[in-house]
Amino acid sequence: MNIVTLCSGNVARSVMLGYMLSTLAQTTGEEWHVRTAGTHVTEGAAMSARTRDALLKIQELGDHRYGAHRSHQLTDADAEWADVILCAEVDNVNFVRANYAPRSDKAAQLAQFVRFAPLDGGLVSQLRAANSHDPSVDFNVADPAGGDQATYDDCARQLWDLAQAFALIVGVDRVF
Repeated sequence: MNIVTLCSGNVARSVMLGYMLSTLAQTTGEEWHVRTAGTHVTEGAAMSARTRDALLKIQELGDHRYGAHRSHQLTDADAEWADVILCAEVDNVNFVRANYAPRSDKAAQLAQFVRFAPLDGGLVSQLRAANSHDPSVDFNVADPAGGDQATYDDCARQLWDLAQAFALIVGVDRVF
């Protein structure tokens, strides 16, 4: 499965989720390929130190080369490549719908996918079920930008819970 994780700047939420899904794939033997992107990116920026520190606090993630990350603006090639575009918030879904309309059926808020996707039927029907509900701020993963380390830690823990739920919904037998 080809997964794009999407947030605004691609220096916090999408980065965290990308590392989390990559870890789950490695741990469970899933054939997931993960790219991270943003909707309003300063191309080539490193993740924030708070993002890195929040990731380091989740022991299950193990060792990664966190310093290798560089921010990336979502492109048509990314949207074409993806089987699913997991969005942190409503604005990210709306960005995909406005700028990549032919591929907008691939985009869903992560928390909304976890809430509404059925456990059977495959990814396409899961996306259809999640997207049968309008995107809602109730399912946003709040942007930690400007917050203190505790804000980033809380965001990372929320994303870790959602990442594990996503894995179980799409058919991974077991996570941590």
